[in-house]
Amino acid sequence: QVQLVESGGGLAQPGGSLRLSCAASGFDFSSNTMYWYRQAPGKERELVAMVLTQGGFTHIADSVKGRFTASRDNAKNTVYLEMRSLHYENTAVYYCNVKVDRPHWGQGTQVTVSS
Repeated sequence: QVQLVESGGGLAQPGGSLRLSCAASGFDFSSNTMYWYRQAPGKERELVAMVLTQGGFTHIADSVKGRFTASRDNAKNTVYLEMRSLHYENTAVYYCNVKVDRPHWGQGTQVTVSS
């Protein structure tokens, strides 16, 4: 059974940093592209980052490019999202995703940016 468990969210001040983790199990992690999405209050869920199987190519959404980076550790079956220089607008629930026959989602981790 595919399982994705996000962690690392919490409260951060504007300009601060957080590192999110997604622990994966139940599938061949190293053979699958991993994704980060987020959903802010009142907004549609949007793609934040994509990390190919070996991490050699990543896509970062324009809205966070230059501040967020995504990576993976295939030995640990874990994908990361490093968030720096956080803005109020980055407040959202962040989700890990993988497409194994169908999309699979983690439970999400809340990120709140507030002063």
